[in-house]
Amino acid sequence: GRLVAGFPVGTSMDMNFAYGINPATLRERYFEAHDLVMQAWTRPEVFAFNGKYTQVRYVNIWPQPLQKPHPPVWVPGGGSLETWEWTARLDYVYCYLSYFGYKRGKATMDGFWNAIEKLGADDNPYRAGFLQLVCVSETDEQAERDYSAHVHYFYQKCLNVWEGFAEAPGYRTLKTLQAGVQAQIGAQARKIRQSLDWQKYLEQGYVIAGGPETVREQLLHCIKTLRVGHLMVLLQIGSMPKELTLKNTELFATKVMPHVRDVWPGYTDRWWPARARGGNGA
Repeated sequence: GRLVAGFPVGTSMDMNFAYGINPATLRERYFEAHDLVMQAWTRPEVFAFNGKYTQVRYVNIWPQPLQKPHPPVWVPGGGSLETWEWTARLDYVYCYLSYFGYKRGKATMDGFWNAIEKLGADDNPYRAGFLQLVCVSETDEQAERDYSAHVHYFYQKCLNVWEGFAEAPGYRTLKTLQAGVQAQIGAQARKIRQSLDWQKYLEQGYVIAGGPETVREQLLHCIKTLRVGHLMVLLQIGSMPKELTLKNTELFATKVMPHVRDVWPGYTDRWWPARARGGNGA
């Protein structure tokens, strides 16, 4: 009764190059696959599914989900305009998975909230999520000593994707390209990252790092600036060893997290499992 279902479209590297799916049909296939899953979750009887890309003679899911009518759905995205509109219409959570940090992410989240307003959906912050890298230590100075090498390793070594695999032609829709949404991988993104050092990582919001008070202050600013109810924090970064990861996690859990809860009073998080909220429902 505590399942949150993530429905990613998939990267171009996986879907187009590894699995051989035509990028022009990828989003249509994704929507059809979503419909199959949702019907399987919500229809109690055996049924046939005759889609354009998938045909199943007998669909019979057992056991069915405890959560009714179905588990909450979160859709990760990188800035596609169609994803904003689709999640709003179906009342799903849109999660912007950005490694560029909250300052660069603001333009994308502003676009999402503009789309929400145009579609007439409510402005509940819990319909949005954001991924942020976070490093907590005893002081700001100690945070640099603890984490700078590992953060630098992540940005300079772990995100390098050969340009030919970054995005197949047609992977991003024309509407998204016309909006000027930038890719997070590939030559252009790599060129931006090559000029970064610890201070620039912090100044540009790639990483929120420092002592507990500094991190609390910046995280609250991030949450309110982006208007997100679901903040996903990445606490193991790059070459960070186990002991340092545990330190980061413990400091975040004890010194930061209690202070950034309940930022949005008056709003109900209907996209989080009821049992995980302490309720009695599924």
